[in-house]
Order: sequence, then structure tokens, then C-alpha cells
Amino acid sequence: MKKSGFFNHLLEKNEIILFWVIAMELVLFQFLGRNFLTSGNVSNIFRHSAEIGLLALVMTPVILTGGIDLSVGSLMGLCAVVFGILVKVFGIDPLSAAMLTILTGAMGGGVNAALVAGLKMPPLIVTLGTFSLFRGLAEALTRGSESYSGFSEGFLALGNSDLAGIPAQVWIVVVVGMMIWLIVHRTTYGRSLRAIGYGEEGALYAGLPVRRNLSIAYIMAGAVAGLAAVILVSRLGEARANAGMGYELLAITAVVLGGVSIFGGSGHVTGTVLGWIALAILNNGLTRISDYEIFGEKISSVARELSGLLTGLLLIAALALTICMKTLAARRVAKQT
Repeated sequence: MKKSGFFNHLLEKNEIILFWVIAMELVLFQFLGRNFLTSGNVSNIFRHSAEIGLLALVMTPVILTGGIDLSVGSLMGLCAVVFGILVKVFGIDPLSAAMLTILTGAMGGGVNAALVAGLKMPPLIVTLGTFSLFRGLAEALTRGSESYSGFSEGFLALGNSDLAGIPAQVWIVVVVGMMIWLIVHRTTYGRSLRAIGYGEEGALYAGLPVRRNLSIAYIMAGAVAGLAAVILVSRLGEARANAGMGYELLAITAVVLGGVSIFGGSGHVTGTVLGWIALAILNNGLTRISDYEIFGEKISSVARELSGLLTGLLLIAALALTICMKTLAARRVAKQT
């Protein structure tokens, strides 16, 4: 019985498990890969995954409510195109264009908020619809193939330079992460998100402004998606409609892997950060393994496909673990009563 109790307690500490996962990843890829733990590659790990980190952070409040936002990747693509048009077509300076792009993202999040919180439509269906809507708008604005490039060196420095030896965009992730942490864990609004996740009707009976708080979560997700789009454009030097494609899956995986319950009500921003880091190391590490083969193909040549496969498996495993833990908790409560 003691062993079982200890094991269940350990399973609930996702942060501890993820620390071990990250440590094992570092050892494995340093052993199998080339120049993995060099300062340059460590910088690249965070530089190339900062946008996913932002999406994962802002997805945390949404999932805490028991909702989900499948549209953030597509909204990134739309916002990237809007930024490119504002700068290259209308000649607006990058800073003003960035602010307008973030506003565009917030408006996209507002569409989700209006449908989910206002009309009480299922978040999965709503954001699946806006997933296609936003990507379709981005492709329509670019006629399917047009892209925008030739941005100023000052703007491109945001995505490709270092500040105090750390990629510049990582500082933005840190600031946003601190803000999300404070909102989720140190405000009454954050506690209300958990209450909504545990039971929306109960939150309403408790007098909580459920519609308003849900709306804020989705609008915030849209605004940060706009910010992530600006950072992505500055790193790639190009604004195109397919920007952010597949990022919603990576962000959701990082959140669920970090221990935030997909059913809502429980989770920690720290876990989300560790989930993001674990995924970033995995994606980078696979590209560093060049001397090993799978079915006659070098791992480095199929790294993107292998990364998608492992990401999907991690998401399924994390969901299965969440369900198992919820079942175990329900059984313990039943035995006590």
C-alpha cells in the first residue's frame, strides 16, 4: 500500500518527471549527436521554439477552463500576412505594424470568444472552424503563393540576435511567461479559470463572471498568437500564409505534457514551460543525429517526420496518463465514501 501511495504521488508530480525526461534527452542526444550541448546549439533550441513556447503559455489558461484553441497556428499565419502587408504594402513602420498585428490576433481571439463564451458553442468545434477560416483568409490575402520579405535589419535583429548572450525573443517568452504565471497562480481571475474547468455551472452559481473570464482567455490567446507571428517573421525574414502550420499541436502537447488536465481545472504554468523545453530539445536533437539509420534512411533525413510521430505519441501518452490519474483519484474518493 505504501508503494502504491508513493507511486501515485510521484505520478502527480509532472514537473519532477519532466525534469528527468529533459535530463535523459540531454544525455541521449549528446551521446548520439554532434555538437549538441554547445552554446550555439542551445541558443538555437530556444531561438527556433520561442513561438511555440508563447503559444503553449497562453494555451494554458484556455485549457484550464476545459476549453481548447486549435486555431492559434492558423491565426499566426494570418497575423504574419497582415504584418507583411502593413509593412511592405502600406509602408507602416515595424513597431506600429507589430502593435496592429497583435490587435489583429486579439480580434481573431475575440471571434472565438464570441462563439464559445457568447453563444456557448463547443470550443473544439469553434476553433476547428476558425482553424480553417484564419488559414483560408491568409491564403486569400496572398493568393496562395505570395510572400513578403525584405524587412529592415533592425526588425530582423529581433529574431536573430542575442541580448546578454540569450536569443532576444527568449526574453519576450520570459516576460510573457511571468505574466501568465502571475495571472494563473496569483490572481482571483486565475482561480476562476480553475473553477470554470471543474464545472461551469458551479462557477456560475458561485457568482463568477464565466462569460467574461472565458472571453479574456481566448482574446489573450489570440493576442499572443499575433505576437508570436511577429517574432516568427523576424526570425525567418519572410511573411507567408503557411506560417505557424502545425504549431497548435506542439503547443497543446507541451501544455498536456506539462500536467495541465485536458479536462480543465488543474495544472501549473511551470509544467507547461518544462513540456515546451522537452519538446524543443526533442525536435532539435533529432536533427543532430546524423550517423544512425532507420530502415536504411539516415535519421537526420527523416527528422521532421520522426519528430511529428514522437510528438503525437507523447500527446497520446500524456492524455492516457491524465485519464488514468483521474480514474485513480475517482476510485480513491469512492473508497473513502
